[in-house]
Amino acid sequence: MDSSEVDASVTFSFGWTDPGLIEETNSYVIDAIHRYPTRLYGMAVLQPTAGSRAVYELERCARSGMIGLGELMPHGQEYKLSDVQLLAPIMDVVRRHHLLVLSHCSEPVGHLYPGKGDVSLQDIITFLTAFPDIDFVAAHWGGGLPFYTLMPEIQRITDRVWYDTAATIYLYRNTIFPVVANLVGADRILFASDYGLLRQKRVVNHIKTSGLDGVALELVLGRNAQHLLSRHGL
Repeated sequence: MDSSEVDASVTFSFGWTDPGLIEETNSYVIDAIHRYPTRLYGMAVLQPTAGSRAVYELERCARSGMIGLGELMPHGQEYKLSDVQLLAPIMDVVRRHHLLVLSHCSEPVGHLYPGKGDVSLQDIITFLTAFPDIDFVAAHWGGGLPFYTLMPEIQRITDRVWYDTAATIYLYRNTIFPVVANLVGADRILFASDYGLLRQKRVVNHIKTSGLDGVALELVLGRNAQHLLSRHGL
């Protein structure tokens, strides 16, 4: 972060299948955010198929100062983002603690790569329809969801959706930044690197050469995150 001139980061562990490993790595993140309270903001990873154990773990993480749930990794944990019945008890905890939610999203077309997954646009739409009151961050540009907001029915259910830029360098030309800014507004794009897959500095430079104007750059590189975090009491 220091070498990339990044002031603060939202960080989290990985969507393991083993709930015990998830709890251990969540505890590591909790320790980190307590040691660096002005620089790190943590999110809780869960294995939703663990049932009440997952609900308890999210309660523990929220009470320990975590700001959200994520990254959800349905494709690696053998569930669907569209499994509303499975996720409903977890979303109750999200509401109770005023957390935000981040989920992996997959492009329906394009090249295959490790970790692409199969979190479909329909899965995302089903989730957003079922939980319209949740602040939702759609990772990796939402698998292309911004392009479908031209449909009125999709636009209506994305009022509380933000799109993160994780791994953009491996997925899209950087002209995606002004294109999506035109579709949904620059205020809905969140800088994300997918570190340690990509160094933050490299992603910052990628964004700075994308064609966004100065105001939009300031939003994407920090102001939007500040605004979203402020919605959750930070």
